[in-house]
Amino acid sequence: MAAALACAAAAQTSSPPVAPAAAGGPQSRQEDENARKAHAIVDQMIAALGGAAYLNMQDYETEGRSYAFSHGESGLGFPVWRFWKAPDKERVELTKQRDVIQIFHGDSAWEITFKGTAAIPPAALEDYKLQREHSLPQVVRVWLKSPDVAYFYAGSAVAEQKPADHVTIYNGHESVDLFIDITNHLPIKKTFTHRNEQFHDKDTEEETWGNYRTVQGIATPYDYQRKHNGDIVVQRFITRIAYNKGLSDALFTPKNAPAMLPEKKK
Repeated sequence: MAAALACAAAAQTSSPPVAPAAAGGPQSRQEDENARKAHAIVDQMIAALGGAAYLNMQDYETEGRSYAFSHGESGLGFPVWRFWKAPDKERVELTKQRDVIQIFHGDSAWEITFKGTAAIPPAALEDYKLQREHSLPQVVRVWLKSPDVAYFYAGSAVAEQKPADHVTIYNGHESVDLFIDITNHLPIKKTFTHRNEQFHDKDTEEETWGNYRTVQGIATPYDYQRKHNGDIVVQRFITRIAYNKGLSDALFTPKNAPAMLPEKKK
């Protein structure tokens, strides 16, 4: 659910995880069974997350502590307040004084400090949007509605030292891999790869969740970690969360917001 800012990278079009087979043949029936198993595991995951309560969640606000990392080294932790509203609004308030604020609203983003309000650089915004488009809420609430969605069961695995089912979800353009706890059916980890336009190779993004607690009927991970190419980027620990607060759109629109910076020509 939302992510820390990092280097920009555009998502790469992926190939379907399962190649088509002759209709009605043994391979086709085997693939159908594989897809049904993967679909059933994902349905179990959604039910474990809260079912309708999770799917119909409109907003939330959290309070906690965040730690940023650089080259694998952790910086000082700092208090953080986060506000999210479906489908594409987020506000992050940092420091004890809550005087450093980042706002993301659709294709726009700003940072507010004592110097005033400035547009977040396009590279950082593109990375944020990349994470948002591959977030678990986006996958569950948007990807699964695609007519081209495909499910693939990749077998049993170990994620964060827990036995898990490994499922790949393909939306017709790109895919994500989910690792789902075989005991409580809650998601443990999500990964996806994308093309790095600068170095012309692939980057791997990873999110992990833990310490689940049920809040307002929704299974909520109080511990969160994100990695980029195996290096930790951010860790967050929630101390309080509330859902469906009826957050106003005004919270996600800074006063006298400057125009967004134009993207650099490639």
